[in-house]
Amino acid sequence: MKKTPLALFIALGLLHTPLSVFAANAPLDLVQPVSDYKIYVTDEIDTLAQETQKFTDAIKKGDLATAKKLYAPTRVHYESIEPIAELFSDLDASIDSRVDDHEKGVTAEDFTGFHRIEYTLFSENTTKGLDVLADKLNADVKDLQTRVAGLTFPPDKVVGGAAALMEEVAATKISGEEDRYSHTDLYDFQGNVDGAKKIFDLFRPQIAANDKAFADKVDKNFATVDKILAKYKTKDGGFETYDKVKDNDRKALVGPVNTLAEDLSTLRGKLGLN
Repeated sequence: MKKTPLALFIALGLLHTPLSVFAANAPLDLVQPVSDYKIYVTDEIDTLAQETQKFTDAIKKGDLATAKKLYAPTRVHYESIEPIAELFSDLDASIDSRVDDHEKGVTAEDFTGFHRIEYTLFSENTTKGLDVLADKLNADVKDLQTRVAGLTFPPDKVVGGAAALMEEVAATKISGEEDRYSHTDLYDFQGNVDGAKKIFDLFRPQIAANDKAFADKVDKNFATVDKILAKYKTKDGGFETYDKVKDNDRKALVGPVNTLAEDLSTLRGKLGLN
């Protein structure tokens, strides 16, 4: 077997990953999917940074209509990398915390990021008073962009993050609590599903080699969720606002998402990462 060059491990941020995480697979089996995933994350964050700049520019210009329009399609790039948010938990709190995470609610000094801005844009219907928050969001996203370049991506965290995210979608996000002011939750769901699916797809060859039936089952489950979300897409490529989705239709999402979460929760074991 060809040895993995030391430079490749360094480039992927895997040099300090304990070899024990590769117990059931030779390092080469996991290095490539992790490498490809890091490229995916880097690309998503680069796009996030570009779109956040446009979003915050609109806010600082006082262009309420444009800021509202850019909110969801900008955030979706963050939602797509949420499986690994644990690896930068401080920035995740700054960029993506919800009002419930803060004792003083919307007046809390440490309530920053997308959802704090969302409150003012959609609930107060203004851009006034958002300049400092816009600058901080832009700076935090740029910090994330810089930090990820040298970040270690442990395979168990990557694979485990996909399952944890789907569990969170089913348990809390489907209720509509995350984007409670803008009702743009469907963008988030699609971003979360796409991010989790990217992880599964990258590790699929290793999984299918041991259990093809399981891999095929997960493919079908992802397709089911995508089909449900597609019903709410609009002609411009966006999504309907979530307040238009009836309670029964919201509940119809819970089962398929929970099934995905259950399937994805077994991936670490199938890859020998437990």
